Amino acid sequence: MKTIWMFGLVSVFMFCNAGCNAAKQKKQKSGPKVEFVKGEDKIDVVIGGELFTSYMYGDGLTKPVLYPVKTPSGIKVNRGFPFEEIEGEATDHHHHVGIFFTYDEVNEDGFWNNKTSPPQVKHVKVTAMKGGQGKGELSTVAHWTGMSGNVLLEETRKMVFTSSGNQYTIDFSIDLTAQDEKVVFGDTKEGMFAIRTAQWLREKDATGHYFSSNGDETANNIWGKRARWVVLEGDKDGKEVGIAILNYAPSTNYPTYWHARDYGLFAANPLGQEAFQTKLKVSDPKPFALTLEPGESAHFNFHIVIYDGKRTAEQFNKLFATGTEPADAPRHKPGDLSQ
Repeated sequence: MKTIWMFGLVSVFMFCNAGCNAAKQKKQKSGPKVEFVKGEDKIDVVIGGELFTSYMYGDGLTKPVLYPVKTPSGIKVNRGFPFEEIEGEATDHHHHVGIFFTYDEVNEDGFWNNKTSPPQVKHVKVTAMKGGQGKGELSTVAHWTGMSGNVLLEETRKMVFTSSGNQYTIDFSIDLTAQDEKVVFGDTKEGMFAIRTAQWLREKDATGHYFSSNGDETANNIWGKRARWVVLEGDKDGKEVGIAILNYAPSTNYPTYWHARDYGLFAANPLGQEAFQTKLKVSDPKPFALTLEPGESAHFNFHIVIYDGKRTAEQFNKLFATGTEPADAPRHKPGDLSQ
C-alpha cells in the first residue's frame, strides 16, 4: 500500500512538473507580457515590465503619436524633439514626432505640416485595450477635423503590439471613412505613415543605412519608388539597431511609395504617386487622387519592426512572405513594383 501511495505521489509530481515546464516554455516562446497603462492623455505600452512606447493624444497635439519608441534592449530610436531637448539633435520639421499617421492635402486642409490645431487628427475614444502574453491590442477612433470645424474623415485604427526575442513589432490596420462630404487627397510627398528617427540613425551624417525589397540602398535611391518593405539600420554606441516598415495588401495603392530622407524622416506614402513620378521624371506621370464619397473608406496596413542587431534582405523577404495578419485574413500577394 505504501509503495502504491509513493508511486502515485511521484506520478502527480512528474505530471505537475511537466505541465509547469510546458507552461514555462510556452510563455518563453510567446514573448514577454504586453500591458497597457492609462495615463493623462496617453496610454503606455509596457512589455516585460519596461516601457516600449506610449500612445499620446490630447488637444496639445495635432495628431496622435507613439512616443518614445525603444528596442527590447532599451535604445530609443526616435528623435526627442519637440518633447525633449537633446544636445546636438536637429530641431527641424517640428511636426515630425515619434511614429505618426497623417497627410497634407485633404480637400483644402493640410494635416501634415501644421504645428497648431485646427486642422487636427483628434483622438475620440479607445474601442479595445487588451494585453496578453507576447501580444496586446489597442484600437482607437479619431476624427480628422478641418479648419472649418467639420469632421472630414473618421479614422478607425487597430494596433497589435508583439514582443518576440530581440524585436518589438506593431501591426497597424487603419481605415479612413469620409463623413458628410466628398474627400479628395492630393498627390503630395507629404505623408503618410512615418517615424522621425534619432540623430545617430541619420544616413546623412551618422550611422544610418537604408535598404529595400527592390535591392536599392540609400535614401536617394529609395525615395519616390514603390517597395514592399524598407529597412533603416544604424549603430548606437557599438550596438546595432534597426527599424523596418512593411506594407501589405490590401492596403490602398499597394505597394506603397517611400518618402525616405537621409536626415531622419522615414515614411511610407501610398498617396503621393504623381508627385513622386514627376520628381523622378517618369514618362506620363499619373495622379492617384484618392477620392472618397460620404460613407466610403480606404484601408491602410503597415507593419513596423523595432529590433536589436543586424538583419539581411533575405530575412525580411522571409518575414514578408510569412505575413503578419491572422490566419483567416487575406494572404499577401506581390504587387506591381513599376512606377
